[in-house]
Amino acid sequence: MNDTPHALSSSRTLWDLVTRRAALTPDRPLFLQDGRTLTFEGLRARAERVAAGLYGMGVRPGTVVAWQLPTRIETAVLSFALARLGAVQTPVIPFYRDREVDFALRGSKAEFFAVPGTWRGFDHTEMARRLGAKGVFEAYDGLPEGDPSLLPPPPSDGTAVRWIYWTSGTTSDPKGVLHTDRSLLAGGSCLAHALRPSAKDVGSIAFPYAHIGGPDYTVMLLLYGFPAVLFEQFALPDALEAYRAHGVTMAGGSTAFYSMFLAEQRKQPGTPVVPTLRLLAGGGAPKPPELYHAVVREMGVQLTHGYGMTEVPMITMGAPDDSPESLATTEGRPPQGMEIRIVDGEVRLRGEAVCRGYLDPGQTEQAFDEDGFLRTGDLGRLTETGHLVLTGRLKDVIIRKGENISAQEIEELLHRHPAVGDAAVIGLPDAARGELVCAVVEQPPGAEALTLAGVTAFLRTEGLSVHKLPERLEVVDALPRGETLRKVLKYRLRERYSGT
Repeated sequence: MNDTPHALSSSRTLWDLVTRRAALTPDRPLFLQDGRTLTFEGLRARAERVAAGLYGMGVRPGTVVAWQLPTRIETAVLSFALARLGAVQTPVIPFYRDREVDFALRGSKAEFFAVPGTWRGFDHTEMARRLGAKGVFEAYDGLPEGDPSLLPPPPSDGTAVRWIYWTSGTTSDPKGVLHTDRSLLAGGSCLAHALRPSAKDVGSIAFPYAHIGGPDYTVMLLLYGFPAVLFEQFALPDALEAYRAHGVTMAGGSTAFYSMFLAEQRKQPGTPVVPTLRLLAGGGAPKPPELYHAVVREMGVQLTHGYGMTEVPMITMGAPDDSPESLATTEGRPPQGMEIRIVDGEVRLRGEAVCRGYLDPGQTEQAFDEDGFLRTGDLGRLTETGHLVLTGRLKDVIIRKGENISAQEIEELLHRHPAVGDAAVIGLPDAARGELVCAVVEQPPGAEALTLAGVTAFLRTEGLSVHKLPERLEVVDALPRGETLRKVLKYRLRERYSGT
């Protein structure tokens, strides 16, 4: 068999990819965690045994199985066991509680639900029973196993819907996003071919494996045959010991992760915080250009940022050989097979990595245009080189006296201010102007106190038009963030400040 990522990219299903990689490099490590190692062959063999155990419990091809588990080797094994069976799996972020979990269980009609028991002080088993979940079983460090010879043949159709992921539901009820093995393989392949890793690399998964990034990243590991360190709980500086011990070369997750690594680097200027690290990569939230330049300058590593969403795990990605200007100011280029169309400023997408739609047919109808392009709700433009520049969200456009103002443009300029650690710009209702511009900022330790006059003076020197200047400034200890990729939750800021 040809041991190349291109050859492996022809895999029809996720299980097909697992078996082909296990045959090529059976003894190479795949997952590293807490002194444990799972090889590629170890994943194949154990996932088959667990698939047999699940089959003995009554899980069949097409059975819907929900799981709410932290980032652990066992979680990955369970997920691939379900892929081996051809079950429909619906991952749930482990930080979600009654409302979101109940919505996922009912919406997916899950017949089984895997939970970690009591995790980080919260009893997931009790919650599952409280919600009336079916087929509840604990899968933290013990998984059901059985005789693989009793299993039916593995699935061969990679285009069947076998994954239901959930949007965050921060502004409305979560939406069940329908994916196939092929759409997840396409997303992971695009990520891998953009980052161009090698078998000598060591990656890391510091975000919830239940996020769409879980299979995205794992497909990359399977294609290129290199391992990743798993972090059940990620916090710096505690996680640095594992990064250093395993010689991690590729880290990241999202913009918030870059900022955390940079903050650690600034504690010991001139001494690499992770000596083996060569690349930070991720997506999930806008990346201020100044953050890119600071990482490259102070950490001495490359930073490549991309654009993805639950509906399309990989849309564009910066490549290590892109120009510094492109890496700082764009989200990279789309891979082959991803079509991007800009309609009235909105980014629309069509390609194999795009989801099949939503559980609710009405939501599917609204999400796709007449040509089959997914409406993202993101605003952007394409450069002459084909790189995508995101300029904000449709819902983040502030309309002040009839003029459209991009919150992201102001945020990027605020990140250049030495007394600003992070910033979010929102529109607040205003009787005279329709909306006013409010800047909410975090300050780094020891920074000089900010004033509205000082902030607006700085923004004017940076070239911001007068009609876009903030009319209100709020300084907070910490911006509210989601638990997955730590995106700023602007709806909470709007709720907090709209009535004051």
